[in-house]
Amino acid sequence: MSIEEYLRSSPDLNQFCSQNGWIDDETLCYELMEQSQSHAVVNVHFEEILMEGSGCVAARVSCYGKLKLILNDLGYVESGERI
Repeated sequence: MSIEEYLRSSPDLNQFCSQNGWIDDETLCYELMEQSQSHAVVNVHFEEILMEGSGCVAARVSCYGKLKLILNDLGYVESGERI
């Protein structure tokens, strides 16, 4: 799967949430910092949506972090880890 597909479907990004909220996929972006045949390093940024008990949006928190993505021989992401 491509880097973007991986980031949109992986639970790895939950590590960067500060208050156990929801990741707003529409705000998810990444910057490729380094890439080799076997791995890629990306900085990720997104907004975490915090909900009230009534189901209304209470707040949005800016979240960011860095992941090392392990790539297969075709250049697709197999796994990731926080660095």
